[in-house]
Amino acid sequence: MAAMHIESGNPQDAAATARPRIGRRALLSAGAVLAAGAGAATATAFGRNPGPAPAAAPPAPIPHHGARQSGLTYRQLPATRLLALDLPASADRAALRGLLAGLDKVLAAASDGSLADPRLAAAPISSLVAIGPALAARLKLDAPAELAELPAFPGDRLDEKRGGGDLLLQVSAEQPWTTGILTEHLLAAAKPFGASSRWSQAGLLPPVPDGETPRNLFGFKDGSANPDPADPGLWHSDGTILVYRRIRMDSAAFTALPTDRQELAMGRRLASGAPLTGTAEHDDPDIYIKHPDGSYVIPADAHVRLSSPRLDGGARMLRRGYSYDDAPDDRGLLFCAFMRDPALFTRVQNRLAGNDALNPFLTHNASAVAWVLPGSQPGRPLGAAL
Repeated sequence: MAAMHIESGNPQDAAATARPRIGRRALLSAGAVLAAGAGAATATAFGRNPGPAPAAAPPAPIPHHGARQSGLTYRQLPATRLLALDLPASADRAALRGLLAGLDKVLAAASDGSLADPRLAAAPISSLVAIGPALAARLKLDAPAELAELPAFPGDRLDEKRGGGDLLLQVSAEQPWTTGILTEHLLAAAKPFGASSRWSQAGLLPPVPDGETPRNLFGFKDGSANPDPADPGLWHSDGTILVYRRIRMDSAAFTALPTDRQELAMGRRLASGAPLTGTAEHDDPDIYIKHPDGSYVIPADAHVRLSSPRLDGGARMLRRGYSYDDAPDDRGLLFCAFMRDPALFTRVQNRLAGNDALNPFLTHNASAVAWVLPGSQPGRPLGAAL
């Protein structure tokens, strides 16, 4: 250890002998300089810039107009609101066209920041508007032939007040504040046409970096095997069909299971999202690989196996689900899947309802099907071709 340097005698005496006289004016001047320097040092220490910080660039708006509606063509935003409307029995096609034009006007103005409401800050907003099977049949609309209600499935506990509807709307934004204000404007636009709210449901996504798959309340990545949204097999002339299911999840019971049991029930690894037959999240699950003893690596009752596109000739649905959290005992998944033919969902759900290892932890309590209209253009609102 190096020796400490020790001065002989009293250091205060030595300083007093050597200290020169300092005039009062010089002392005050030096004090001012020191005070200014201390202030700057303090500001730096606490992370305050002496000059004004440049304002952060506002998020880029999502264009409302396009061949397909923005709620399908742009990334999922963290907060969403689903809203179902019913029209009076007297409503005709002209009333429907007027209603759709009014909704389209609100959504376009909200998207480009021109909606006159000080509560709405400029922010990315995406949306979609869809028509239910009952309204399409009642008004004899030129809807896809595949548009039809779903059959009953084993284990369903559906609440009619939470599902169905003549129109189904979805608005998404960065904050639930925005989706709530937008819902208010949409209901105001619908009121002159006699439309009334049937049900409304808020959803959310966990914070994830761009490009990563969000996790559901079971902790697993949800949406790993999604098709390319541009896949023509999903579309009807720039429209598609939405299947919506509100699924309560007993996340406390499921997450209490050992991790290996969770992974066998799901068919994927919890941490990476990789299928049990792969090493990376987006590896294609091979549902036919077996262990040496003849058992499947992805078990016969695993969710991934029963929902595999290999069992449906390769047909896929585009899933854009959200979690919901309405109460400590009412939390789960807002399953939103888009496809050309909802018969695909019916086949998958029949397999799941009978054998899925997740069934003890899931309850389907609401359902809806709707035809997502092609997008709008300036001067040609949603539904103009109906």
